[in-house]
Amino acid sequence: MKKLLAVLLAVFLLAAPLTACGGDDAAESQTLRVGASPTPHAEILEQCVPILEEQGITLEIVEYGDYIVPNTAVEEGEDDANYFQHQQYLDNFNAENGTHLVSVVDVHYEPMGIYPGRVDSIDALPDGGTIAVPNDVTNEGRALKLLEAQGLITVDPAAGLNATPNDITDNPKNLQFTELEAAMLPNTVDQFDLNVINSNYALQADLNPATDALASEDAASDAAQTYANVLVVKEGNEEDPRIQALIEALTSDAVRTFIEETYGGSVVPLF
Repeated sequence: MKKLLAVLLAVFLLAAPLTACGGDDAAESQTLRVGASPTPHAEILEQCVPILEEQGITLEIVEYGDYIVPNTAVEEGEDDANYFQHQQYLDNFNAENGTHLVSVVDVHYEPMGIYPGRVDSIDALPDGGTIAVPNDVTNEGRALKLLEAQGLITVDPAAGLNATPNDITDNPKNLQFTELEAAMLPNTVDQFDLNVINSNYALQADLNPATDALASEDAASDAAQTYANVLVVKEGNEEDPRIQALIEALTSDAVRTFIEETYGGSVVPLF
């Protein structure tokens, strides 16, 4: 009986280190959940999957079709980070919603474009013509600035990025503006003479910003920095090793090459 107990004890002691070792392996496997717009953000994140796998991190990409839920998901801890918005939108979202979100790296810039609808050129825009613009604060102001750059309107400079059609000080063609949710704009292009659309939503609708836009923001302008698309986390999580690993992956040579070869100038890396 004593011999049997000794054998059992020896087996237990041998098994214990193996079990502990298996537990360590499980602990090293980590998941990072990141919310993103389908195009181009989720596509860019996909390039980070194999890079993070080498570090024992499983990147879970959650696609969202709007600009609100991905921020609330990070604020509430459902997602670890998101990648879909520019800094100006993030700042405005925090101010309006009392959230505590911070950007940790500038990744890319998407020039906003003016797209044809019922007319196929800016010169063909009639008196009283209709133009659809995004209805969120920073993107609407950005759209109006782009239209101003084409000589169509003049916007009160004091309004800055918060400009709305009420801030238009000169409108020689008596243009009419319709404010729509940014994600809806590609679906209604035929209802308006011209449409000002964010590049990510244009790409999702198979519009090529590089060839289909009648005019777009200059990729070498100050707007490239002002509207940099950023990786966002909840304040306090900036130094999370998984986030730091994602930052390194997002700004790698492999991701830069993917962006440059895939989007033909409609998405511009900022690293």
